[in-house]
Amino acid sequence: MSRFAIAGCGRLGRIVAEAWKDGFLPGYVLCGTWSRTYAHAEALAGSMGCRACTGLEELLELHPDYVVEAASPSAMKEMALPLLSGGISIVTLSIGALADEEFYRKVCAAAVSAGARIYIASGATGGFDVLQTVALMGGAEASFFNEKGPDALKGTSVYDDSLQSERKEVFRGTAREAIGLFPTKVNVTVAASRASVGPDKMAVSMVSTPGFTGDTQRVEIKNPQVHAIVDVYSATSEIAAWSAVRVLRNIQSPVVF
Repeated sequence: MSRFAIAGCGRLGRIVAEAWKDGFLPGYVLCGTWSRTYAHAEALAGSMGCRACTGLEELLELHPDYVVEAASPSAMKEMALPLLSGGISIVTLSIGALADEEFYRKVCAAAVSAGARIYIASGATGGFDVLQTVALMGGAEASFFNEKGPDALKGTSVYDDSLQSERKEVFRGTAREAIGLFPTKVNVTVAASRASVGPDKMAVSMVSTPGFTGDTQRVEIKNPQVHAIVDVYSATSEIAAWSAVRVLRNIQSPVVF
């Protein structure tokens, strides 16, 4: 049996834990939880019968084989190098942290050195296999479109009250620029770019639509021979947590999708 822990004990972390409890991850033992808010880690651990960690060092002492990161890009930056250097692989939902080129190089080097891996969960998009394949063929261009409701943009620099009544493009730039402006809202753009043309070459646009709920994510890639579009709508963020469950299942599956 493989051991895994959960870092980030909000809604997404709880979905992963409940999937384990409900038998979706039969080859695993949930050994611990960690959150910057200890009460959250304690509550989740209590309902799952595992250990709540007060800090990253305590999490490392559990010696999990995998840590599911469902916290934030800043938390991913805090934990990635210590975990990977300890030979612990990471299933991450905060792919936005990997837009930082220096950090990306460091985590790759740490993973190679310790024999660990970083597994990027697809979250609310998909088609990474197609994106990688088309990019490998050469001559690829890629773009990413995201549609949100105005309430999802509250607290960001692009929000103003006019968005409640007017459909408007609120961002156009690269994946690296997008994650800098929306550090917790466009992680999938960085995932799609890392799977294809890179954060500086992935063109990203975001539209705010009054009354719209959920997210539409559309990634498009083309080269002289192939034109592919992956279009996903998600009403909630639950798909992100279930994509992490899928990664864990794939790790142990005799047939890998």
